[in-house]
Amino acid sequence: MGVTLRLSILQALAVVLALASGHNIWAAFFSNSPSIINHFASMTPLLLISLTIDSFQGVLSGVARGSGWQLLAMWVNMGTFYFIGMPLACLLGFKFKLYAKGLWIGLICGLSCQAGALLLITLSRKWIKNEISEDVDRETRIFV
Repeated sequence: MGVTLRLSILQALAVVLALASGHNIWAAFFSNSPSIINHFASMTPLLLISLTIDSFQGVLSGVARGSGWQLLAMWVNMGTFYFIGMPLACLLGFKFKLYAKGLWIGLICGLSCQAGALLLITLSRKWIKNEISEDVDRETRIFV
């Protein structure tokens, strides 16, 4: 799991650096409007944070699925999205009139809580290290 997490964070950082260094170029691919390019520039930090956390969370969700913790992961996903992420998104987006930024900040908070909960679950499990025995007699091996 550690290697996969490091690789996913490295990949996310590469994408983050590409987006951060050329966010005006990326926005110009889709629109010529200076207003839209400026709005995209103001939303870029949220996109970068979201990409980084999502890559981390994706690996942890894969660990949960592969370890047979689907039900537990489902409750974590549902709890963090519906009870943390969406209420915060609605509160920030509509009540505090942050609109798209508020919605995205709320979803980032839910995603962060989800990643944190899955990390705690993964770290709290007792992992058994399997060792490959090298004392296997070569003559007893069966090749098909």
